[in-house]
Amino acid sequence: MSSSPSPTARVGRLAVLAVGLCWLAVLFDGLDMFIYGSVLPHMLEQKALGLTPDQAGDLGSYATFGMLVGALTAGTVADRIGRKKLMVGCVALFSLASGLCAMAGSVGVFGLGRTLAGIGLGGLLPTAISMVCDYAPRGRGALTIGMLMTAHHAGGILSAYVALWVVEPLGWRAAFWFCVLPLLFVPVLARFLPESLSFLVAKGRSEEAGELARRHEVALPAAPTDGQATTGRWNSLVSLFRGGEWSQTLLYWLASFGGLLLVYGVATWLPTLMRGEGYNLGSALTFVVLFNLGGIVGMLVAGRASDRFGAPRISAIWFALTAAGVFLLSVHMPLALTFGVVFLTGVFLNSAQTMIYATVSIRSRPENRATAVGWTSGMGRFGAVFGPWLGGQLLAANKGDWGFTAFALAGLSSMVFIGIAALRGSKRTAGSDSEQKLVGAH
Repeated sequence: MSSSPSPTARVGRLAVLAVGLCWLAVLFDGLDMFIYGSVLPHMLEQKALGLTPDQAGDLGSYATFGMLVGALTAGTVADRIGRKKLMVGCVALFSLASGLCAMAGSVGVFGLGRTLAGIGLGGLLPTAISMVCDYAPRGRGALTIGMLMTAHHAGGILSAYVALWVVEPLGWRAAFWFCVLPLLFVPVLARFLPESLSFLVAKGRSEEAGELARRHEVALPAAPTDGQATTGRWNSLVSLFRGGEWSQTLLYWLASFGGLLLVYGVATWLPTLMRGEGYNLGSALTFVVLFNLGGIVGMLVAGRASDRFGAPRISAIWFALTAAGVFLLSVHMPLALTFGVVFLTGVFLNSAQTMIYATVSIRSRPENRATAVGWTSGMGRFGAVFGPWLGGQLLAANKGDWGFTAFALAGLSSMVFIGIAALRGSKRTAGSDSEQKLVGAH
């Protein structure tokens, strides 16, 4: 009897390698993204760089504007040069940009650092999602993406502890120096992360794909046979609007806009708003930990539910529950109850947005998957830019409680758009089956 591992075991080892490295990259992405919100209460209290609440909102928007640019360009670039190269470049960029923030002597330089970091952050996430979707086990695409996104919220939890343990004794700059450490991960990522097999096949690099497949003892995905392979710079983007796809694409973009307005508005301002309600820095950061713990739980629950019932349906339900939870945060409640609401809001909010990405990634063709996810994420970044700015304007006008209401309305709008997408998708005769075939084939 042969002692060689089974094909299933072989695929499993390659999936663990790809997903594991992507998980670590997204962990550092989450740390860099959430660190600003975690140290913001301290920066405002100490008037660091002469920072005011409205300027703080602008700075939050600079990062999300950079993420918009990164997300819009990274998908197309990744589908052209490779997802591995782009991921390596993105980690290096946001790590070095954090060093610029740590050295900043003015709000302008700090804002430049956050913008550059945002470009790297925005480019990494859709690329990592498309990468792990390539290696997801059959019928487990949404769950695999959900598992990947737990890293983002683990990074958020880490940011709260960095702020708690580093900022008080060493100052806010030390927190951003800590965020330079992922630069040490770049050589590891460059050495061990495998390139996407479907990308290599779609680009006609069959020899390179074959060598990679032989090294890991896995089968090559089928080459495109219907003329859908990318042949021009904008072909991947144009393909999102061909036939009847344009309406679904727009619905996903609109849902992503409201979802990311909600995600980044809450992520940026939750500690500050809670501290404004009378909590000390330690208690306010506890809300960040609970919010991201909820995100981790939510990703796993939503991933399994989405693989069974459909990611668009789960996303719509989750957005409705998120809107209710965010609105409740504007109501004064006992501390224990507030903790519970923050945790549950984290459960539903973060995974609701991720299931939009899961839907797009699973239903996209392998040769333009990164473009589809990247542009869905990129269109959502307009909401991500607007959310922190809106929170800063409301706080500067002493109307912080209205921020929760505005964010709740954004959640309701995303529920409507993704709900319409779910209803339209359910009318497609083989919609559910085609999702599973896409996951299984790549």
